[in-house]
Amino acid sequence: MALEGRIRAGKMQMMEQVVPRQDDQTELNDYEMSFYQDVELLQSHGINVADIKKLLAVGICTVKGIMMTTRKRLCDVKGLSEAKVDKIKEVACKLSNNGFITALEVTERRKLCYRISTGSRELDKLLGGGIESQAITEVFGEFRTGKTQLSHTLCVMSQIPNETSNFKGGKVIYIDTENTFRPDRLRQINERFKMDEEAMLDNILYARAYTSDHQMELLDFVAAKFHEELGVFKLLIVDSIMALFRVDYSGRGELAERQQKLAQMLSRLQKIAEEYNVAVFVTNQMTADPGAGMTFQADPKKPVGGHILAHASTTRIMLKKGRGETRIAKIYDSPDLPENEATFAIATIGVSDARDLGSSFFFLGDYTNLPYRSSREQVSNYTLAVLCFASRSETNNADCRHSPSLIS
Repeated sequence: MALEGRIRAGKMQMMEQVVPRQDDQTELNDYEMSFYQDVELLQSHGINVADIKKLLAVGICTVKGIMMTTRKRLCDVKGLSEAKVDKIKEVACKLSNNGFITALEVTERRKLCYRISTGSRELDKLLGGGIESQAITEVFGEFRTGKTQLSHTLCVMSQIPNETSNFKGGKVIYIDTENTFRPDRLRQINERFKMDEEAMLDNILYARAYTSDHQMELLDFVAAKFHEELGVFKLLIVDSIMALFRVDYSGRGELAERQQKLAQMLSRLQKIAEEYNVAVFVTNQMTADPGAGMTFQADPKKPVGGHILAHASTTRIMLKKGRGETRIAKIYDSPDLPENEATFAIATIGVSDARDLGSSFFFLGDYTNLPYRSSREQVSNYTLAVLCFASRSETNNADCRHSPSLIS
């Protein structure tokens, strides 16, 4: 009983700590109205519980999710007739506001977007602050250009608050198609921030995909998980997006079918990113371009996936090898970022700035409590790191730049 009392008191204290200010509460309500209209709202408009459960079973958990799903796909759900689908669509249309809105309203909605730091200031600057939510960010390059290393670094960085980009930190889902996920690598990167190791690893949900069909099925689980823990998950990583498609569909005879399946998966990723306001980060491979020699192209290689993947990705980044551990990132395509390049490095501490390769890193601060130790637990305050850049030859005369910040 004493233990239960302490737990109850701890919960009450936590609730008191995380009570938002009035303006924050208004923003949260607007956020929930925009993104998190539960599919169970249909019940009050004549849709029975059994049909709602059928929608939940296929990963359609919000009213917005219904509007994003075609009538054809809804009719394919076992137990839903065309008449039921028409009724569901009609009710969802009444509950949601999917008509025309002004550009000013779009601007207000875009304020809910956040950016996750990559670990490199130069790369963040290239990306306008980091990996953007409500968007698909694709990185492609040859082997050993840093795609998987960037993915691992983002797993850690996504758990660290960043007040400059309206980001409070959260959990990650990692879909691995090449068996390259390494928790030990995350521990190495975590040495940079001194977070609680078990909590950091516990905030990363991992799945190994074995076929392209399995990869697609996992997205239904992802949507259900995002709905189950609303606002907790901030990043979805797929490493890599095309690996299994290249194995399951070989030759020109199966190319059309492969591209159709790929288009369906990318459409699902786009809808998940927008529906739950999460950042989607995918890696991609490269292949030889037989026609490059005829057009005198400088680089005879191109990213896999063709026009389908090129059009689906919001921002495309090309990675190239530099000298030693340095890598070069170039904006290949983006709706709002100029074509530019940035140099970063891959070190034991993960992705960082190239100029910091010869420096010692000392991150001081309290990161023992992460934003989401459990699905609903929140920590009210964060003490951000104090970062000291000290030349190895001048360790005793470290030039420390203090950047403490308090976030509630």
